[in-house]
Amino acid sequence: MSKTTAARTVSSFSDLPELYAEITATEPFEASFGDPLPLSIIEHGEEPGEHYMPEPIAAQAECGGIIAAVFDLFTDTRLDPLAPEIAWGFVNSFHFTAGKLERQEDRLADQIRDMARRLEPGEVFNKELEDKQLECQSLAEQRAAIEAMRDYAAAMYRACSGRAWSPSKGSKASHVTTASQISALDFLRARAEKRRERHEPQGPVVVVSGPVDWHDWQIIWDRLALIKARIPAMVLVTTGQSQGVDAIAASWAAKECVPCIAFTLYGRGKAMKRAFDRNRQVNNLMPVEAILCEGSGIQANLYELFNPENGRRVPTHIFMRADQAADTGAPKRARRIGR
Repeated sequence: MSKTTAARTVSSFSDLPELYAEITATEPFEASFGDPLPLSIIEHGEEPGEHYMPEPIAAQAECGGIIAAVFDLFTDTRLDPLAPEIAWGFVNSFHFTAGKLERQEDRLADQIRDMARRLEPGEVFNKELEDKQLECQSLAEQRAAIEAMRDYAAAMYRACSGRAWSPSKGSKASHVTTASQISALDFLRARAEKRRERHEPQGPVVVVSGPVDWHDWQIIWDRLALIKARIPAMVLVTTGQSQGVDAIAASWAAKECVPCIAFTLYGRGKAMKRAFDRNRQVNNLMPVEAILCEGSGIQANLYELFNPENGRRVPTHIFMRADQAADTGAPKRARRIGR
């Protein structure tokens, strides 16, 4: 980002939609909004009808504008620290609605499957089957549109806050974007059961892990860029912390449209034991490369797993705390925009 652009961005959040539109493609919106079904059923029990979709460009601009407006309103006020939290909720509302639509879609698909197995003669049965198919298609169309809006709002959230948006639980997997941040449980289940392809990103795994009190984002972004140049189809795996090294890596993944899997701690018991269990699961993904920043015993344990005395070794880039550039103490708004 040039100094001129950075100055414009920091001075006013109001022009962020235009700034971000310059580097964000609108193809997902065209795919989701641009070719609607001739007929659709927008609520259960209604007759099929002609219903229009929002204009793709207008939908994209409004989704970005909502998030930018929150930061614009709160900037340089005592509500400034709350802007990311409020904006996160807006993105999450799209995510919640998309999940609800997907569950309804799945239930209808099951009903259609059962009806197809017991085909019955008669116009009433055929009409019911046709309506269910159209309703299922309509729900899929609605879900794809909401997912596209969620993903763009999430991209604007990253541009404003400096960190990638992710749901509090579950997965953010979209038909219209490859920048899916997928929860570890869904990822492992998809790997084991060979379920939905969109919940199982294919590609060489690169692991990033480090402490929450890490300030030098540039050193991590630079090394990830070098790795991606060599491994374009990489899948990023982090140890799931919402601050520090993991958050820095997740923000880079969102910017570069790299699938990012956050292995947070699940289950009960002592945190350290669960962390070591998580490390073994990460190692079982057979990573091809890793970045470890000096932190706690968690990172030390990962290094031991990746570099055993006898066995398969994972090329590992080590960054010590002393390797960081000096923390300039720049205003947090400027720092988060820079990321």
